[in-house]
Amino acid sequence: MMKRMMMAARWLPMVAVAGLSLAAAPAQAQRNGLYEVNGVSPEGTAYNGTMIMQQVGLASWRVAWQVGEARFEGYAMSAGPSFAIGFTVAERPGIAIFQRADDGSLNGQWTIVGSSGIGTETLTPRDRPSGAPAAPR
Repeated sequence: MMKRMMMAARWLPMVAVAGLSLAAAPAQAQRNGLYEVNGVSPEGTAYNGTMIMQQVGLASWRVAWQVGEARFEGYAMSAGPSFAIGFTVAERPGIAIFQRADDGSLNGQWTIVGSSGIGTETLTPRDRPSGAPAAPR
């Protein structure tokens, strides 16, 4: 019995480390930085712009879109390949849900609460120029 307990005690730190690396998985679906935005509004109008994504917790993010002269801000949560954002447009709440593709882009849909329309959007990571600093954490 004592021998089994000693063996278990030796394996416990390795199991704990494995558990920690699994716990970090939600944040691995995205990365800090700049994304190209290409979308279609619920009315069918195409648009493009940029989004900056900054991780602010294990699975939480601060996001900001720039589309033309308009700026939209929100907070997001990552869970594996899923990425959900809450934001506001003209003081009306909006919701976006994305799925991460193998190439690192995020494909999703969005709506304004109470609206009967759904927009689509693709976020494509923009490579940082060589030597440029990473987005702040």
